[in-house]
Parts: sequence; structure tokens; C-alpha cells
Amino acid sequence: MTGWLPELAVAILATVLAITLHEAAHGYAALALGDDTAQRAGRLSLNPLRHVDPVGTVLLPGILLLVQLLTIGRVEAMFGWAKPVPVDVRRLRDPRSGMALVAAAGPAMNVFLAWCAAMLAHPLESLGGTLPPEAMALGIRFVILSILANLLLGLFNLLPVPPLDGGRILVGLLPAPLAMQVARLERGGLLIVLLLIFVLPRISPSLDLLGWLVELVTGPGFNLILWLAGHGT
Repeated sequence: MTGWLPELAVAILATVLAITLHEAAHGYAALALGDDTAQRAGRLSLNPLRHVDPVGTVLLPGILLLVQLLTIGRVEAMFGWAKPVPVDVRRLRDPRSGMALVAAAGPAMNVFLAWCAAMLAHPLESLGGTLPPEAMALGIRFVILSILANLLLGLFNLLPVPPLDGGRILVGLLPAPLAMQVARLERGGLLIVLLLIFVLPRISPSLDLLGWLVELVTGPGFNLILWLAGHGT
């Protein structure tokens, strides 16, 4: 592969792993807490193809990749989603706290994957003199993009708006009357998220939520993961 194709390949791999394993974590957590719905639906799998959503996993990330590669020549930010893993809250042993734990499993998986990517930098460093420069550059780029993709996806999903994971965690933690009020937001939750991402920044640059998350991920978040993986900062 030449030109931007290697960059495209490592960016796709990092993004697909972040998105699909996030969803797989929900299914495994639900199974551990008593709900086998995802298992019966064939979604309890680490195979990324089982979790691919045509728009969120393929089309949107693909457009973002191409636009960045054609404009700035590199990939700096990614966004997407996978096909949601089915969870039947009625089958969980404790529906309220169980759903909060199932929701938390996705972002927790992303933090774990970011740490794994940072740990991968250690063997890459030890192979520095034996690998071709192009292979070393791609390996380092995969580590960087994996850390960024996982941290951004995990933090974004922790926004306290249902149906994002943060909203469902909040429902499990709040007293029942307040939890019911927050849960009612789920029907229009995606619209609220779109307004937060695309409309508020046009009202005021200080309200650019996605920009704030990207800044947090590329700065303190990135450095924290490197530190946790034993890299000096």
C-alpha cells in the first residue's frame, strides 16, 4: 500500500475495534447479570462483523476518514457507532442497577482498549531497530489512533443523556422519581445529542461540546493513558 492507504487501513482498524468491542462488552455484561438476549440473538461475539451498522460503522467513519485524508492528509478525529446489542432489562437480576452496569461496560471496555493500545507501544519501542521505518510508523500511528478513538468514544457515551450509556447509568443511580424523569428523555435522546453537537456550537463557540471532548482526549486523557501504561510523560 502506498500514499494514504496505510493510514486509512490503520484508522479503520482502530475505529472498528473501538466501536464493535464497545457493543460486545454490553452483551457480555448483560449475560453476566442474567440476560441472555444478546447471546440468543448471536450478538455475544468479539467478531466485529457481528456488530457492524451500515451507517454508523461504515458510511459515517468512511466519510470522515476520506475528508480528513483529502484535506489535511491525516486522520485526527473519528466518530461512529455500532449496531446496539439487544438487552432485556426485565431479565436482569436487578433491573435498575443491572442496566447501569451493562451501560458502564461499554465505556469501560474503551478505556481498557486504550490502555492495551498504549501497552502495545512497549514492544514497538523494543523493535525500533529491526522493523522497517514504514512499519514502525504505521504501528505507532495505530497505537495513537486506537487510544484517541477509544477515549473519545468512551467519553462521548458517558454524556448523561439517554440512550447514551451515561444517561442509562444516571437512571440507575438516581432516586426512582428522578430516574423516571431522565428515562423519559430516551425517546428524544438522539435529537438532544445532535443539538448538543451541531447546534450549540453555532450559537456560541464556548458551547462546542465535541470540541471540548476532543481537546480533553488529545491532551490530559491521552497523557493519562500513556502514564497508566508505564510511559513517562
